[in-house]
Amino acid sequence: MKDFIFVFVTCCSLEEAEMIGNLLVAKKLAACVNVIPEIKSIFFWEKKISKEKEVLLIAKTRKVLFDSIQREVKKLHSYDLPEIIALPVVMGSYEYLEWIKRETQE
Repeated sequence: MKDFIFVFVTCCSLEEAEMIGNLLVAKKLAACVNVIPEIKSIFFWEKKISKEKEVLLIAKTRKVLFDSIQREVKKLHSYDLPEIIALPVVMGSYEYLEWIKRETQE
């Protein structure tokens, strides 16, 4: 289980999110990317509290691919400082994790 991660990326638009998600799957950096439209983010940026509508990506992948994912997201993302955060998978069905392994590059 320690080899698998979920990577969270917030985007400014559905179009940007789908472009990044498609690329990650096409390059076999993620087995699946969920696109969750219209989340509301509240954050501190440039010395003030900001509120923005964003789109959340959740990429199902392996820890070994994080650096490649980060590079690809930074190339395509419109933000100066995109959120790219990985969380470990603590538990999961064997079959689903094996599918992630099969569908991502070695």
